[in-house]
Amino acid sequence: MKILYHHRVASKDGQYVHVAEIVAALRELGHEVIVSEPGSTQSKSFGKSSDAVSNIRKYLPNFIHEFAEFAYSLFDFIKLVRLIQVHRPDGIYERYNLFFPSGIWAKKIFKIPLVLEINAPLYEERSTHGELSLKRLAEWSESYVWRNADFVLPVTGVLAKRVLARGIHTEKLRVIHNGINRKQFSELISDVSVREKHGLQGQLILGFTGFAREWHGIDRVLDFLAEHRDENWHLMLVGDGPVTTKLNSQARRLGIENKFTVTGIVSREQIPEYVASFDIALQPDVVDYASPLKLFEYMALGKAIIAPDSPNIREVITDRVNGLLFDPANSTSFDDKLAALCFDGALRSRFSEDVKQALCEGEYFWDSNAEKIAAILLSRTNSHVGLGTQAP
Repeated sequence: MKILYHHRVASKDGQYVHVAEIVAALRELGHEVIVSEPGSTQSKSFGKSSDAVSNIRKYLPNFIHEFAEFAYSLFDFIKLVRLIQVHRPDGIYERYNLFFPSGIWAKKIFKIPLVLEINAPLYEERSTHGELSLKRLAEWSESYVWRNADFVLPVTGVLAKRVLARGIHTEKLRVIHNGINRKQFSELISDVSVREKHGLQGQLILGFTGFAREWHGIDRVLDFLAEHRDENWHLMLVGDGPVTTKLNSQARRLGIENKFTVTGIVSREQIPEYVASFDIALQPDVVDYASPLKLFEYMALGKAIIAPDSPNIREVITDRVNGLLFDPANSTSFDDKLAALCFDGALRSRFSEDVKQALCEGEYFWDSNAEKIAAILLSRTNSHVGLGTQAP
């Protein structure tokens, strides 16, 4: 099957990991995948954002860069038309973005199916944070794309409820969580070099991966370490982010600089080795509809996980069965649960085995996701006159 993968992710970050892994998994299954993406994406290294987009948002009013986002769809539509005419795909797989109706336009003109992956309710998200000026256009674009897709794939059941509330029929929706590359995250990964590199031999490592922001709540982990300063425990933040300067200042103020390491951005290939070094994997906070990539990476390497007791996390982790979930509304719950993990090696070992089993039972793997996506595309292709078999 020929699949046109369509997206507007201009940054090499967690979003692009999802894009790259699904493309690779579909190709591994034998499908031909043509990728339509912003031209600058491939030249960036991992962790780099789009400088052009950042500058527009920093220096121009919201309505201008929102109009530019929508205007990009006109340029993108022309690009899609050319790709479809040249490659004659059987279907389009699209990662949803706001102000991005070009895929639906192409689907309608060429009468080929479009399956839409939804990772966030972006109209709600950007409205909540006061980042939208052209609200009517934004709401229209989201509803237009969601309703006109042949099939929609939200990444959590929580997000699925939001999608259904917008008038999407249940029969054209399926939840597919994020996952991991089972070849990259194996049980044979050694953590010795990471511990030696950072001088952490013999220490209990509390680990977090990703682009750290204020809302992640990593500051509470530093407060926890300060309260247990006599214990041989260490917080490792694998990544970077706007809050790291503040966290380093907090560590100095608390007198625990020697208990906190920020590695800076590391390559995707190195992530498994770093996660393997964790004794406890941290998900201190999470957006309520998200499917965190780091959670599945933690699971694959059998880490003892602490995470918020929220509906989207409960879709994957069961409290006291394969991890510990804390009450975000209770100020002492996080500290109590984290202390229980730190002091109880047997509990960590039990969670290690059970969480790997949960990963396999849930089929949280990119290749499994690709199989589901291909099956859905094929079922929709059979009900269309696809360009893979007949000219428009």
